[in-house]
Amino acid sequence: MTTRVLTGITTSGTPHLGNYAGAIRPAIQASQQPGVDAFFFLADYHALIKTTEDPARVARSRLEIAATWLAAGLDPERVTFYRQSDIPEIPELCWLLTCVTPKGLMNRAHAYKASVDQNTAKGVDPDDGISMGLFSYPVLMAADILLFNAHKVPVGRDQIQHLEMARDIAQRFNHIYGDDYFVLPEVVIAEEVATLPGLDGRKMSKSYNNTIPLFEGGTAALRAAVMRIVTDSRQPGEPKDAENSHLYTLYRAFASAGQSADFRKALEQGMGWGDAKQALCELLEGSVADMRERYVELMSRPERIEDILMAGADKARKLAAPFVARLRHAVGLRRLEASKPAAAAKGAKKALARGPRFVSFRDETGSFRFRLLATDGDELLCSVAYADPKDAGAVMRRLQSEPVALEALSDAKGAAYVAVVDGAQVAYGPPNAGPDAQQAAMARTRDALNMLLDAARDPAA
Repeated sequence: MTTRVLTGITTSGTPHLGNYAGAIRPAIQASQQPGVDAFFFLADYHALIKTTEDPARVARSRLEIAATWLAAGLDPERVTFYRQSDIPEIPELCWLLTCVTPKGLMNRAHAYKASVDQNTAKGVDPDDGISMGLFSYPVLMAADILLFNAHKVPVGRDQIQHLEMARDIAQRFNHIYGDDYFVLPEVVIAEEVATLPGLDGRKMSKSYNNTIPLFEGGTAALRAAVMRIVTDSRQPGEPKDAENSHLYTLYRAFASAGQSADFRKALEQGMGWGDAKQALCELLEGSVADMRERYVELMSRPERIEDILMAGADKARKLAAPFVARLRHAVGLRRLEASKPAAAAKGAKKALARGPRFVSFRDETGSFRFRLLATDGDELLCSVAYADPKDAGAVMRRLQSEPVALEALSDAKGAAYVAVVDGAQVAYGPPNAGPDAQQAAMARTRDALNMLLDAARDPAA
């Protein structure tokens, strides 16, 4: 069975050594595995959210990032490699998904909430400086993924929520329009991926200005950065604590097991930091020199990169265009001669499709949970964590098929109410603003559960 894996790269900067070890190298290696249909795209629409006043940066970054991935070994003949902005079906799908996405779901997005919290702390309007791009970013990300029905999406932990939202949006669209149009994507967290320390020991990041260049500036820039790595005051001849050394962590990320063991032994036997930095320089140069040469050659021929990206866009659109045509038909954007009056029964079924629903997801710990969402997308219940998805599914089915007890909780419990099955608390309502709000939320939840129960008892209704 072929597994489609999709990876997006935001074009808002120049790749550094940490990007290569943590994302580029493992992604390229994964794309070379049998049974993998890999999609890689330059997320240049996403870049506009934070770089609206610096178009030159976006343009330069698109070139640098494309050249970096190709120089690092990405094979455009084996994978689908394209720019987001070359696929007009992406913004079209984004709008179709926007029209079925509850605003309440976007209100819960971490990036938006963080911006609101910062504004509140400053004493300004909560939405000050927040664009619709930032607010609806998760819908565009969902369109990127769902357009190609990716099975797996490798992301960092900070993106898990966005994958859950993509699943919620896909389920809602499928439910409303009565077919399995979208595959529900699975999040992939690569725990073994290296997170490299920067020059000061913190995570290597442009935000901290502590990066080691990958290709830019050549050998001289690489060496200059390595020589600025912070070390302790132990002199040559004094044993070093290799395990807690940033130098050793960096060395290990690019060395074989045997080389790493030898380097560690040398440090513990008193190798000077200057000699250790020199050894790291030589190792890194040996690892990136050939790639840097290919990078320089690609950067000198942007037209070659353009041809590769446009060929990738053509390949991607052969899948995207017919799929969006099917979605347009599903939502009613059809040729006039194909339109027919909707039957009353079909209208009734569609109305039911917009009712309350359960959605399942995996949380940041990898546990399985489910939510009960109201017709407008508001969360009414969120389950406890289950280690086995079958257990979560069994409880969810019981909530849909038999009467459920709801019990009020005090504020100290951190939730407004709880659903109880066989004496066990299985799902909690969201925090409330007081007794009146608590009772109203419980009544709303009971109504939703009763609607699901009625549908389960009489599917033809």
